[in-house]
Amino acid sequence: MGTKERRTREKEQLRQQILVAARELFVNEGYEKVSMRKIANKIEYSPTTIYLYFKDKADLLDSLCQETLLNLLNTLEQLKRDKSDPIETLRKSGRAYVEFGLKYPQDYKLTFVIRPQFQKGLGLEEGSVGEKVFNYLREMVSECIHQRKFRQMDVETTGQVLWSAVHGVTLLLIDFPDFPWAEKDKLIDTVIHTTIEGLKASV
Repeated sequence: MGTKERRTREKEQLRQQILVAARELFVNEGYEKVSMRKIANKIEYSPTTIYLYFKDKADLLDSLCQETLLNLLNTLEQLKRDKSDPIETLRKSGRAYVEFGLKYPQDYKLTFVIRPQFQKGLGLEEGSVGEKVFNYLREMVSECIHQRKFRQMDVETTGQVLWSAVHGVTLLLIDFPDFPWAEKDKLIDTVIHTTIEGLKASV
């Protein structure tokens, strides 16, 4: 490996180290209580070093959320290839969404709970990763309506109904792990099944 390649790799490793430290501090101490200096102290670098990678704390938070949304999008895109049964694809997508949130609870809360408190919206600007995630849901819903699997409904409203269901169960399972929940897999499947059944077209 040449000097240039080694330096590039080392820079990316340090960038990831900064992101890991920031993620932990933002979740455990609260975004508003964390300073760039505190992040620097955690990884034993000077604040100046962090500013070489991120212009400010908001930029750091945005980078974390964009990374999370991209990982979520990649997870969902793997399911979209099969369009033979859009209901089943949507069901699997809902399940994959919840499993993603439970696997990466810190990232999920940063993106969908903490970030909106300090930055407008959910990063859904045109062409953004966030918009692509929601476009995925819109496409799945649109296909279900097009194939007359769902009632003739507004795509945006229907998509938001589905997101409300999966987001709700994901966040509840993350925030209240000691609640006497029903068997987790059964609970998740029932939430998704009940929501989809309520949207289906009459036979």
